[in-house]
Amino acid sequence: MAYLKWISDQDLIDVTKNLLNKAVEIKKKAEKNMNKNVIDPFSSLFQIGGFEVGYDEWLNGEITRQAQKSLQNHVGDFHQNVLGSVKGWENQKTGKIIDLVCAERQIIAEVKNKHNTVKKSDLGGVYDTLADAVSTKVSMYKGYTAYYVTVIPPKSEKFNKPFTPSDNKKGQRKEAQETVREIDGASFYELVTGDPNALRDLFAALPTVISDITGKQFEDKEIASLLSLFNGAYGEQV
Repeated sequence: MAYLKWISDQDLIDVTKNLLNKAVEIKKKAEKNMNKNVIDPFSSLFQIGGFEVGYDEWLNGEITRQAQKSLQNHVGDFHQNVLGSVKGWENQKTGKIIDLVCAERQIIAEVKNKHNTVKKSDLGGVYDTLADAVSTKVSMYKGYTAYYVTVIPPKSEKFNKPFTPSDNKKGQRKEAQETVREIDGASFYELVTGDPNALRDLFAALPTVISDITGKQFEDKEIASLLSLFNGAYGEQV
């Protein structure tokens, strides 16, 4: 039985394996750089004493903390790769101004993992890029609708609305345009796949995919705890 109905098993395995490999690389790099980075010894001392943990537990936590931010950047790439594997969608790969294109439906998208991945002061530039892409006469995407996607929204609420970040030069918000929009991850997954439960189903399937790749077996209580995190992010029941 397929993991999901809207992406092939091999594509899902490939993009998941890629992120797992990145996670291993990032952790090894964090471990290697522990002695190169200046660590606050006083903070470390009070963490061990105040949190009532041993040195080894603190050290593992510190390595994880340093690696976490780098990994989150690659999680955004994971979503881009998953969505770009859906039939009719093209992944423009990392480094392109536009992340995803669906020529048939005339949609382009910029995908970010979290709502705070881009500084608020830089969102105006994202808007300008998307607006120019869908409105400039010589653009290959003229007439398309552009989406700024934040997979993890600031609140557990769905939205699909005109993208109107602050214009730092004018001291006001950018002009609202129906063809330049911002959207949360769950809503965008539904838009791409046609399945309102697509993101939820992806999250629920990933422990099995990861187990099949690595042999790591998730305990029922671990899965339940992880699903509660999903509920907290999206306000949904899995």
